[in-house]
Amino acid sequence: MSKLKNGFVYDIVIVGGLGHVGLPLGIMFASQGLKVVLYDVNQKYARIVQSGKMPFIEYDAEPLLKKALACGNLSIQTSPEVVAQARIVIVAVGTPVDEYLNPKVKQFLNIFNEFKRFLVRKQLIVIRSTVYPHTCEQLSRVLGGRGWKIAYCPERIIQGYAIRELRELPQIVSGMNKEAENQAALLFGKIASKIIRVSIRKAELTKLFSNAWRYIQFAVTNQFYMISNSLNVDYQKVRKAMMDGYGRAATLPSAGFAAGPCLLKDTMQLAAFSNNNFLLGHSAMMINEGLPNFLVNKLREKYDLSKIKVGILGMAFKADIDDTRDSLSYKLGKILRFHGAKVHYSDEYAQDHTFVTKEKLLRLSDVVVIGVPHSAYRNLKIPRKKEIIDLWGVIKR
Repeated sequence: MSKLKNGFVYDIVIVGGLGHVGLPLGIMFASQGLKVVLYDVNQKYARIVQSGKMPFIEYDAEPLLKKALACGNLSIQTSPEVVAQARIVIVAVGTPVDEYLNPKVKQFLNIFNEFKRFLVRKQLIVIRSTVYPHTCEQLSRVLGGRGWKIAYCPERIIQGYAIRELRELPQIVSGMNKEAENQAALLFGKIASKIIRVSIRKAELTKLFSNAWRYIQFAVTNQFYMISNSLNVDYQKVRKAMMDGYGRAATLPSAGFAAGPCLLKDTMQLAAFSNNNFLLGHSAMMINEGLPNFLVNKLREKYDLSKIKVGILGMAFKADIDDTRDSLSYKLGKILRFHGAKVHYSDEYAQDHTFVTKEKLLRLSDVVVIGVPHSAYRNLKIPRKKEIIDLWGVIKR
């Protein structure tokens, strides 16, 4: 195995390199001529990616993946020893919260214990994961104090569209020291349209605030939906009237399930950091997580749920992707079943042996709920005798 001029085998190793954040990033760097190795313990994904296929939906990624593998710029390893062979170590692993809504900072830091012995101070360590404030400082202590080049460069992509957004979106860059910041800026300058340099603490808050802001926006529109629905008013028509020619309301999103592995989690992290005094964040959680209950209660006003069948169209957490993590469609289904309803699931992208086709779901169901606004549902013909709950406003009747 030939080495680069600096003695390393690879330019970049991405820890968590087969995930939704790490894999598109690795493909992009490899497409710019850098030698990239993806380190991940997911053997199934490793086999899929090695064959030139994406293990999940990521638009525009597969052609670049095939080229990167063919030219040798991209490779995959499942052993942590590979961390020692790259001049830049990018960490792109998930940062979960516990059952008390507190971030598992220790769990994130413990990841470094797996490969700490392979790290050397001349490497640049880039944290790509969303982290709790002060986590980068704690990492420095875990590694043994000063002398380490640690940069924090949070991802801000929309899942499924990372390839496009990595090119188009400005990249937030920060470092524990100037050398780390400069090297990180040089690295991301190879793929990003613009580099925004800030301090570590500002970078940590920029990421958390961005996701919490989006989550709060969804809570506002979902609260408006509930109020309108309680008055038997079509919220989509109210929203349209608000936005038509009125720029100050132009960013109001449609109502719908605000879910997935990031928005709620990062709002929780901010709440924990502010000693549970983030009142807007807590209200947003109650509204967004309470929406499935609201829908079920409205149905209970009209039906004996033990005597009807409900179909949920869309089990992914957002449109036109196959990721079901933390999808509120499942929460809705559980609540419906608790009240005795027979529930059917369907999705255009996510696969599960219990799912049925959308056509079969329409035949079997008395009530149809649009869980996610997949583009395939826009021209769906639903018989008028079926009741539709369409928060997103995608079905034309």
